Amino acid sequence: MNPVAAVGSLIAVVIVLIAAVGLLRMPTPYARLHAAGKASPVAFFVAALAASTEVGWAGAGLLLVASSALVLTLPVAVHLLFRAVHVAAPEHDPVVDEMSRSASPRPTSADR
Repeated sequence: MNPVAAVGSLIAVVIVLIAAVGLLRMPTPYARLHAAGKASPVAFFVAALAASTEVGWAGAGLLLVASSALVLTLPVAVHLLFRAVHVAAPEHDPVVDEMSRSASPRPTSADR
């Protein structure tokens, strides 16, 4: 393994460990998901960059495709996890619930 790949891999491991500490120390599920949702793609990008120095152009291209897929799908996945926590664990909800189903409905064209 070349030094660039080794240093990149170690940096990715440190980022994952920091995220793990955040998962254990954060008080609410929302904060835990935030810590995991922000750190995991950064760690993957650093690890992919480090690995691309070892695997050649074809492997680097595949890592670029995987990174692109992660960028496109991760925001939706984290949003769905937040929504699932909001529905399943109401005791952790914030004081102001902007996602409540009891909010006033939007006006329709018949109301105008």
